[in-house]
Amino acid sequence: MAVESSVLLKWYSDTARDLPWRREGVSAWQILMSEIMLQQTPVVRVAPIWEEWVARWPVPSAMAASSQAEVLRAWGKLGYPRRALRLHECAGVLAAEHGDVVPEDVDILLSLPGIGSYTARAVACFAYGQRVPVVDTNVRRVVARAVHGNAEPGKPSNTRDLADVAALLPKARARAATYSAALMELGALICTARTPNCENCPLPNCAWVASGKPAHTGPPKKVQKFAGTDRQVRGKLMAVLRESHRPVERAQLDIVWPTDPGQRDRALHSLLVDGLVEQTDDGLFALAGEGTA
Repeated sequence: MAVESSVLLKWYSDTARDLPWRREGVSAWQILMSEIMLQQTPVVRVAPIWEEWVARWPVPSAMAASSQAEVLRAWGKLGYPRRALRLHECAGVLAAEHGDVVPEDVDILLSLPGIGSYTARAVACFAYGQRVPVVDTNVRRVVARAVHGNAEPGKPSNTRDLADVAALLPKARARAATYSAALMELGALICTARTPNCENCPLPNCAWVASGKPAHTGPPKKVQKFAGTDRQVRGKLMAVLRESHRPVERAQLDIVWPTDPGQRDRALHSLLVDGLVEQTDDGLFALAGEGTA
């Protein structure tokens, strides 16, 4: 069973969200920034930060000229700040080796720092209109239900997942690129993980609905908590350093998580290992790039 392209494209044309990175005049670099930001982060949190970044760093060389600390500070509370460091590194490579332009070839994109399978194909598709399969969590879920009749997708398989979506793409390149966006939008808005809105789904046929919406039979998904985790502690430590433009004493970091010194020490050590934080010769702590300032 296929996900009908004409029906899905019509639905997308009528209902697609007006996201800033979908508008006319957005460059491949700016789309790349949005894709990096959107990984594991909701659109509502990304949009205002992305617009600030577009104004501040409209081309890769502008970001490359800034320090790691400036980029980390601008990243704010988006989470998973290693993404920001890798994007800064990527900007340097684009400025030095690619004429300040994001390549459109998937294999070249994959060679860039911090660019994985999904991001490379997303940029090729959404920035350059290429007919390449783009597979994220939302797309995998739509395909699992509409095509395979399963409530949830199985374990990710790059080969299988890409082949599944490639088989659905319209032959025409322009329609294929829009179809990829529409498939993703369907998973984000209608075919959601917890409460799929089947009554308003535009697809006339869905294998999962046709088989009576069988329940997921695999192991239950682990719910990712945040409160009390090392991620939360890392975020609090990073917040102290973002708010200071000079290295801080250890005591300023210790007070953000006094209840579990062992966990706090572990979180700080991981930030040092990840290159997000530096320790000066005299024992102070700073964001990457500011330890010797």
